[in-house]
Amino acid sequence: MEKFDHSYLQMAAIWARNSYCKRRQVGALLVKDRMIISDGYNGTPSGFENICEDENGITKPYVLHAEANAITKVAKSGNSSSGATLYVTASPCLECAKLIIQAGITRVVYRDEYRLTDGIDLLKKAGIEVEKVD
Repeated sequence: MEKFDHSYLQMAAIWARNSYCKRRQVGALLVKDRMIISDGYNGTPSGFENICEDENGITKPYVLHAEANAITKVAKSGNSSSGATLYVTASPCLECAKLIIQAGITRVVYRDEYRLTDGIDLLKKAGIEVEKVD
């Protein structure tokens, strides 16, 4: 574990509070050379209503995960996520794991276990350092 892991995870948890999602609020920070280069939380795409669930409480299919928001935000910024660490409050799903691999992120630190482990399994298979921090 690195010196700042707890601090960055706490910051990601604070960032998660910006989410309008009722079922679960997730936050993510992308850190490179001890600088936060991007952030994200789960929510609807830009320009959509800030409501994540339908009338039955089911998450809408177009809601973006925190990791996807952080990765796409860094893509717009001109920064590179290559070699960065992703701090996220919940373990990444399979779809986000694919984005993490393609973005060149080399380390993922997360707090909460997700019921499915296929995302974590794929990250490990790709040689990405994965660490759960309580």
